[in-house]
Amino acid sequence: MSAPPAVGTTQAPPLPSARTAVLATVALGLGGFAIGTTEFVTMGLLPDIAAGIDASIPSAGHLISAYALGVVVGAPVIASLGARLPRRALAMALMTAFVVGNALSALASGYGSLVAARFVAGLPHGAYFGVASLIAASLVPAHLRGRAVSSVMLGLAVANVAGVPAGTWLGQHLGWRSAYWAVVLIGALTVLAVLTVVPSVPGRSEASIRSELGALKRPQVILTLGVATVGFGGMFAMYSYIAPIVTEVAGRPASFVPVVLLAFGVGGVLGTVLGGKLADRALFRSLVGATLATGVLLAVMVVAAGNAFTLTATVFTIAAAASTMVVLLQLRLMEVAGDAQMLGAALNHSALNAANALGAWLGGLVIAAGYGYRAPSAVGVGLAVLGLGFLLASAVLRRRELAAA
Repeated sequence: MSAPPAVGTTQAPPLPSARTAVLATVALGLGGFAIGTTEFVTMGLLPDIAAGIDASIPSAGHLISAYALGVVVGAPVIASLGARLPRRALAMALMTAFVVGNALSALASGYGSLVAARFVAGLPHGAYFGVASLIAASLVPAHLRGRAVSSVMLGLAVANVAGVPAGTWLGQHLGWRSAYWAVVLIGALTVLAVLTVVPSVPGRSEASIRSELGALKRPQVILTLGVATVGFGGMFAMYSYIAPIVTEVAGRPASFVPVVLLAFGVGGVLGTVLGGKLADRALFRSLVGATLATGVLLAVMVVAAGNAFTLTATVFTIAAAASTMVVLLQLRLMEVAGDAQMLGAALNHSALNAANALGAWLGGLVIAAGYGYRAPSAVGVGLAVLGLGFLLASAVLRRRELAAA
């Protein structure tokens, strides 16, 4: 179970040159950079956006939820509808829709129109990563597919290090709309780059909505989605409250929060690269290890949060472990989804957005109950343990399937 099955039609076309594969992966990763930037820059500009549309900050927070809802809804619908389409053309169409959603965000005249625009911008998110992952995997030999997919995902990780801080700075100095216009520009460049350097990859001519959604009947798909939704939710339980953890628990000024966020971003880049390499070696075992490591590190966080140095170091390692999980989950879903690989890859992002909502909600509950800002990390440990439970069930089911074969 170390690599997803062959991608594309029954007879795969010859592999392109290494140079073509690298350029194509970079072009697809640029789209991931644009998506990661727009997903998280709203958080950094929330006060500016709220003031600009005459809304309260809590109300403006619904913009984040609207985008996440767009991801959850759009991924399975678009992936199942678009499975038959040529994959390069589908990637370009999805990025074009993403550009439109962000342009509408920049042009929004008020709260309602901006909420709707953020929902539209989120719709192509999961499906883009799904088709981009399949294209990247089809361009390299089987033993390098994990690294190819992680390279596409790397754009998302790099966005947290470079795109989001740059977009936040731009929005603070030139107005919040400028951040969305910058994303529009990056998205448009992605469309041009994909057209120029990504080889044509056919879709599955035999695919149908029923056959794609049929992947949801596969127990291994459901179990893996459980890991993504619950097990990964532990990281969000902690990270959603990182600012008050820094100021209230570690006792550092608010100016130290960006340092911790930078550590998180760099850890995410490292974990994304590591995830691709581990997937090519031993996908399932690596997923178990990454989930276990995330749970252990969240337990460490309960103690480490009181000191600025140990807090920063632990956040870095949690980000590395969690980002490794993201790549491994992507490839695991591509593996267990059978012919519906694009749906599997897209559903990963629906599940991760659900994990975001679940983790933040549960973390808020324990804080509201008076347990303090260390408590969300403890909640995260419990969620990671539940994620390991899903993986244990997956392993048992696999053993039974092999025994029955």
